[in-house]
Amino acid sequence: MNNYSKIRGLFIILIVIFTMFVVACTPSEADTINDNSNTNKDNKNSLILALGTEPEEQFDPTLGWGRYGSPLFQSTLITFDQQFDVKYDLATHYETDDKHLEWTVEIRDDAYFSNGELVTAEDVAFTYETAKNNQSIIDLQNLEEVEVTDLHTVTFKLKKPQSAFIYLLAMLGIVPKDEYSESYGENPIGSGPYQLVQWDKGQQLIVKANPHYYGEKSPFEKLTFLFLEEDAAFAAAKAGEVDVVAIPPQFAREEISNMTLHTFDSVDNRGIMFPYIKREVDNETGLEIGHDVTADIAIRKAINLAIDREQLIEDVLEGYGTPAYTVADKLPWWNEETVFEDGNTDEADQILTEAGWTKDETGIYVKNGLRASFPLVYPANDQTRQSLAIIVSQMMKEFGIEIEPVGKSWSDISDIMFSTPIIMGWGSHDPLEMYYIYHSENIGDGYHNANYYKNEIVDEYITEALFSVTEEEANEWWKKAQWDGTTGLSVKGDAPWAWLINLQHLYYINENLDIGEQKIQPHGHGWPITEFIANWQWKE
Repeated sequence: MNNYSKIRGLFIILIVIFTMFVVACTPSEADTINDNSNTNKDNKNSLILALGTEPEEQFDPTLGWGRYGSPLFQSTLITFDQQFDVKYDLATHYETDDKHLEWTVEIRDDAYFSNGELVTAEDVAFTYETAKNNQSIIDLQNLEEVEVTDLHTVTFKLKKPQSAFIYLLAMLGIVPKDEYSESYGENPIGSGPYQLVQWDKGQQLIVKANPHYYGEKSPFEKLTFLFLEEDAAFAAAKAGEVDVVAIPPQFAREEISNMTLHTFDSVDNRGIMFPYIKREVDNETGLEIGHDVTADIAIRKAINLAIDREQLIEDVLEGYGTPAYTVADKLPWWNEETVFEDGNTDEADQILTEAGWTKDETGIYVKNGLRASFPLVYPANDQTRQSLAIIVSQMMKEFGIEIEPVGKSWSDISDIMFSTPIIMGWGSHDPLEMYYIYHSENIGDGYHNANYYKNEIVDEYITEALFSVTEEEANEWWKKAQWDGTTGLSVKGDAPWAWLINLQHLYYINENLDIGEQKIQPHGHGWPITEFIANWQWKE
């Protein structure tokens, strides 16, 4: 081991020791809760978790907290179980009118916020109105108004029928009208299974069981979330100081005493967004949009076919991932017909040849003086996306397309993403994500449809899905939007993206801890493993 490695190792150990000292010694209400830090399951009623960074939106559901996992402090009206079947949470019943424009929801009469105040229909209405006014990532633009019928009944009135509204009932944690303020995200009050005790920003979050929670009580009275860098979190796990730790693939081959590696499939995907139109200047923004090379469907299809996704998974993710074909692989609205054979350079070459592309003396495809060459931009601080960009560029150089990996800040990316291929990441339990990315209504709307993709038939299918009256009917339209046998937003159709991989989320978990059955996980923001945390328990 060289001197640098020794110093780095000592530094990581010092970080872990300091963090453990903070957890143990910071005076707070949490100190009154029994916390045996050994691994004896019979005496332990608390857990220590290292799941990543703090949420950017803090703990305010009206700004997006809880969208990718459990809101922890708040209840949602409904939930979806591991098979994506509807389960009631705060709600006890819902129904729609004949025109499917009004959704009436009855809520339970025994739900209380952590401050002891009753949860009412007024709180539900206030939450949805606030989220709509905040214009957060939760899309409530189709919500006309919310009407409180009585103490425990609320009616959502929509502008148009919308089957996907049911996902919004499961996405938004309810906040108390009388306790909400601009600082709510730092001091959340909710009716969920836990309540906040202490938040040392950049270090830890301590929560305890909500004594007013109406649901089944968790055996864990206290949870401590540590905010550690990946190296420090892994060192803490090896030192026996955490019960659950999220890890990157490079740590998955190592063993940790008394902990077991768990892998969970996800739709936490990474892919290349191709500018879909030829280069021009947007008259409204003055920004360059489009790219002459990627505007050619033959280029987009050839790249999709030539990329070996299994090789990407092995080289970048240490084998912990699955090939990606769409933004919604394996979800109920996914069209399985979008799967194709990748790593097929012969078919890719045939597509380009038939489209008039030929190789020049350097082995790069050229058509009418246009060289098949472009930059591929990735966030400079994201090692996984950097590695994907580098290996894709190597694969494509061997095939005959010249790609230059370029790392930039997100600020810089936001200025060039309309005219430059970018490695992006999506992945949600909400089919509306397909609408954001592919519907022409969202062209140029920030990261939504930044490549200016437009297909009128796809638009029609997505619109039908949005305003279907049942989930089953909507799912059939979502599937058609991906591929109807003739056209679609997938590789078999217009190929506006080259989806590369779906990450597998990796955790080392105390071997005595049973976290139960999980469902396919969404994008990594928001600690998705915590979705069923109220049901965790020690093994018998």
